[in-house]
Amino acid sequence: MKRLVILAPNWLGDAVMALPAIADVRRGAPDAHVAVAARAPVAPLFQLVPDVRETIVLNAPASVARVGSWTSIGAELAGGGFDAALLLPNSIHAALVASRAGIPERWGYGDGMRARLLTQSVPRIARVHQVDYYRHLVAALGFPNGPREPRIAAPPSARAAADRLLKDAGWSGRSVLVALAPGAAYGGAKRWPPERFGALAAALANDGVESILVGSSADARTTREVARAARAIDLAGRTDLSTLAGVLTRCRALVTNDSGAMHLAAALGVPVTAVFGPTNEHATAPIGGDHAVVTYPVWCRPCMLRECPLDHRCMRGIEVGPVIDAARRTLR
Repeated sequence: MKRLVILAPNWLGDAVMALPAIADVRRGAPDAHVAVAARAPVAPLFQLVPDVRETIVLNAPASVARVGSWTSIGAELAGGGFDAALLLPNSIHAALVASRAGIPERWGYGDGMRARLLTQSVPRIARVHQVDYYRHLVAALGFPNGPREPRIAAPPSARAAADRLLKDAGWSGRSVLVALAPGAAYGGAKRWPPERFGALAAALANDGVESILVGSSADARTTREVARAARAIDLAGRTDLSTLAGVLTRCRALVTNDSGAMHLAAALGVPVTAVFGPTNEHATAPIGGDHAVVTYPVWCRPCMLRECPLDHRCMRGIEVGPVIDAARRTLR
């Protein structure tokens, strides 16, 4: 095998959790050219991973409503001369991309119709952390597992861009920074109430700690609510992924919902306090010894729903005090 392409997961958090498995493949195939193919929102992550030599940006999945778009499936990989494709997403679409690209060897978890598109399939496993889910797949394919913790590094250019942004936003460069990520792309059910993030920022300010609000432009409404409750620097919608990595490295800690930023910060070595409600912390908590997870016991969690059909008690039951205590411990 001379050329291998790895199809990355489609969500930032999942892509970060796949990094140990990708590193296993790189070590197990040292002479192969290993490329990573990823959707546009996730692809910049792999520019922060030293072992990835090439990143290929994939188009958005074909839509049933746009039948003509199905003719382009796999076009980005068709001319790459790849001998094999490792499929980390579980979708049939990912298998179609590799098959339509004419890649002779196609590996991944498989059952049903998807398994027919693979040349080597591995039975799926359940009830493990997502990091171990990916590591199990590559181990079953013959790539020995190495370190379990995802690791990335913000390059000097990302740190410099972060410093300029922070300075323009009003940071003096002297105060201790803590990042707050009050949004979540998955849905509203994952969001701890903004007013409680605001109370957290106010408590940190009393400790002499300045809060930095991070998130996408879609999170701007939420971050504005937090900023109204307490003085904070709001960077929502003002960072690309590389600059966000730079900003996080300037922070002593991150307090966040279950989100892509949570995994990005952990992989950068930034201590994380994560508030979990509808999602399963046993499957997606940040990996490492310096992180804290805060939950509230309620019969209906983890429900994995995007929006709560009840009273959102899994998140509203989490008071500010336990989160402040956990955040302060990460600052010691």
